[in-house]
This record gives sequence, structure tokens and C-alpha cells, in this order.
Amino acid sequence: MCGLAGELRFDHQPADLAAVERITHELAPRGPDAWGFHSQGPVALGHRRLKIMDLSDGSAQPMIDSHLGLSMAFNGAIYNFPELRAELESLGYQFHSGGDTEVLLKGYHAWGADMLPKLNGMFAFAIWERDSKQLFIARDRLGVKPLYLSKTDKRLRFASSLPALLKGGDISGMLDPVALNHYLNFHAVVPAPRTLLAGVEKLPPASWMRIDASGKVEQKVWWTLPYGPHEDEKNLTLEDWRDRVLDSTREAVAIRQRAAVDVGVLLSGGVDSSMLVGLLREVGVEDLSTFSIGFQDAGGERGDEFQYSDLIAKHYGTRHHQLRIQESEIIEQLPAAFRAMSEPMVSHDCIAFYLLSREVSKHCKVVQSGQGADELFAGYHWYPQVDGASDPVAAYRDAFVDRSYAEYAETVQPKWRTANDAAGDFVRDHFAQPGASAAVDKALRLD
Repeated sequence: MCGLAGELRFDHQPADLAAVERITHELAPRGPDAWGFHSQGPVALGHRRLKIMDLSDGSAQPMIDSHLGLSMAFNGAIYNFPELRAELESLGYQFHSGGDTEVLLKGYHAWGADMLPKLNGMFAFAIWERDSKQLFIARDRLGVKPLYLSKTDKRLRFASSLPALLKGGDISGMLDPVALNHYLNFHAVVPAPRTLLAGVEKLPPASWMRIDASGKVEQKVWWTLPYGPHEDEKNLTLEDWRDRVLDSTREAVAIRQRAAVDVGVLLSGGVDSSMLVGLLREVGVEDLSTFSIGFQDAGGERGDEFQYSDLIAKHYGTRHHQLRIQESEIIEQLPAAFRAMSEPMVSHDCIAFYLLSREVSKHCKVVQSGQGADELFAGYHWYPQVDGASDPVAAYRDAFVDRSYAEYAETVQPKWRTANDAAGDFVRDHFAQPGASAAVDKALRLD
């Protein structure tokens, strides 16, 4: 995890490097290993680095290639960078580092926005084109890596977190009523491009934006997931699908081991994380660290599931680490967990993930986890309630949305209240998009 920041001016003034420095230093927890800045006329870039792919200074950022006329700040990991590097070398490009950053920069020079579908990874980046005076920013397919934006008539600023962006100043703290409606109804999630602040947006996942020094903006979605039935898959059996899922998961797990540092696993002992450990052993990872967290027993309920994670760790011979959290520590560390949030979260497992991540960072810079399986395989309780429903929108709203519009209206002060059911409208609009025919497919696409 790294952090990037920057500013592009539209008023013929030099970029405010001091503001970019303030924003960048606020991103220090994302990138404790190194930092750097680059300023060139109307643009300034900042970066905080966590060394993963290439530990040398050859991959320091912002990365500047004077010959190509490009400078870049990048957060993420491009897992297929060796293959892309070989392709670029066949086109005549030469490399001076061993990581993915230089591959991304030169890939953009070679292919422009057409590079994005070639990337296997998670990323958010900003590239300044010196000669055309254009800034190009982009996010990965699922929006794993964040990018927050604040645009005025005079400038555009961007950063990897919302609190960091605020450090630059000149951003209104006014709430966005529609975003507040979404937040109070979608389990504290505000879908892109909105944030709770009216003056800050998120670049949507799988999107790119090109902005020139006059403020002209071009924005496109560069990838969408096809949900419709595929003719070549209609006759596949359950065993065929099992094999396809296993092969894809094995490939994904293996390629994420491409790093110059150790990669561990968050092991709960459940199906998802246990499968990761098994697959990593299968692809030849020998020295594997695993991590589990547990709490004090309370109310007659056991506070950990160590018996399951211990079983997997013993079976596969991992270097297993248990983190036992006392109740007093949860209260003590809540302020630190809040400070680590880019947007306010209310899930009860936030503090657990914060404490576990803090412990893991003492041993590994990178971990794999089983997060996301429920969204892929309809594991949550609302999917059966939606499946086969005659009115999918109503079924999803009843099962997933936190409160009715009437309850919401009673909760929120009139000046922050939307006149319409913004949450219901959001669900309705997404369910109406073509491609997903079954009700549960519509819910999966939205989630």
C-alpha cells in the first residue's frame, strides 16, 4: 500500500507544492519507507512508498522519464508486470529498475489508455504528460485502490485518502445529502463518485479521467463486467464450473506471490482463508506466515475460533501467529482505528482488522485474505431473499437497505434530508441496467 497526491492548476499559476506536501505527509501510514515530490509548472505530484515489488531506489516515486516526457505517482501492484515488460522490450523500450512502476509508465507511453485492459492488478495512478500538458488518472477494475478528487475552477487536487486531501485546504465541509442518504442505508457505504462531503468525489472503479491545463475533462469507463449468459458456457456441468473456479483461484493466488517481500495469509479457519493456505502450499510456497485474531469470551460466547485456524496451520505447517485482544485494548485503540479510516465505517470488525493489521505489519508487508468471496458466490443472507422474487427491487430493499425512507426521514434533519428515496432510486437504477437477467444476478452486480 502506497499513497499518492497531486494538484493540477487551471489558472496559469504554478502548482501549490506546499499543499501537495501537506497532503502527502498525511499519507505516511500508507507508505512509511520513502517519499518524494515533483513539481513542473501547473502540476505537482507527491508519493509515499511502501516497498513491495522492487526494494531499490530505482522504483522511487514520483517516477520521472524526461526522455518520454512523463512523470507518475502510482499506488498498487501490477502482478503481470514481467510479461508486460517483455512485451515492451520487444517494442524497443529499455528498463532501469526491476519493479512494476517503470513498466506502468512506459506501458502508458506505448499504449495510452489502451494499456488498462492489459493490467492484471490493483492500482490508482496519475501520469502527467509534459508535452500535451495533460493529466491522466485511472483506477483498477474493482476500485481496490482509492483515489479522491476535489475540483474547483482554479485547480484539481487528488489523494489516496479523504482526510489527506483535506490537509491541502480549500475544501468545503458541507455534507452531500444524497451521500448521507446512501451512508445511512447501505451499511455505511457511499457508492462512487460521491463521498459524504459535497466538495470531494471518488474516481469510480474501472474509470479513467484526462484533464488538461485549461480544466477540460474527459472521463470514460474502461471496463464493465459482462453479466449476460455466454453461449459457450450454457452446457457446462457443475464439475466444469468447479474446475474453472479452482483453476482461476489457483492462478490468482499464485500470481499475488510476486513480490520482493514475504506475503502472508489472514487465516480465520473458515473455508475462504483455509483454501488460500492450501492453494499456496500447492503452488510451492514453503515458508508461509499465517495470522489469526481472537477476543475475550463474552456473554457465554467464545471470542475466537483458534481451534479451526490452528488446525489448518498445523496441517500445512505454517508459521502461525495468534493475536489475542483484551476488551480494554479495544477501547484504547478505537481512536487510532478511526484515524486510519478514509471514510467513516461502523462495522464491528473494523477495530479487529485494524489491530490484526498492526500486528501483521511487524512480520509481513503483504497478506492475502478471503475477503470478497460472499460477494462473488452469494454468501450473504439477503441473496436467497432476492432470488426468484417477483419484484427484485423491493425484495433487495427489504433485505439489504438499513431503513425505510420514512425511518430515514425521521432520523435526519430537514436541511440534510433528501426529498426522494435516494437509496431506493439507486437500487432501482442499477437493477434496471441491461445484462443481468436473474434477480440474484442484479443483486450481485450491485454489490
